[in-house]
Amino acid sequence: MKLEQSFGETVKRLREKKNLPLRAVAEALNIDTSTLGKIEKNNRKPTKQLIDKFARYFKASEKELLIAFLSDKVVYQVMDEEDLSIEVLKAAEQKIKYLNRSNL
Repeated sequence: MKLEQSFGETVKRLREKKNLPLRAVAEALNIDTSTLGKIEKNNRKPTKQLIDKFARYFKASEKELLIAFLSDKVVYQVMDEEDLSIEVLKAAEQKIKYLNRSNL
């Protein structure tokens, strides 16, 4: 998985790698074709259950797909603060480490 790719780009790449049309994947996942198209264009966010379905359908790592999805959420939150975004992410990393140690 390319870490710089969004969740939608990752799903699209997996689909295109297997030469599958949107409608075939959407039907297999029991979602609308338009919904899948919106997910691939990052205009709609999938549920955790749908991420699991993507992983099973494409025989991909659920962990990697979750990382792509969650990192998108973080990036879109801090992206507008261009001058501070890297510092914010570093601070968040430190807070996660601190909170994980505190909860032990």
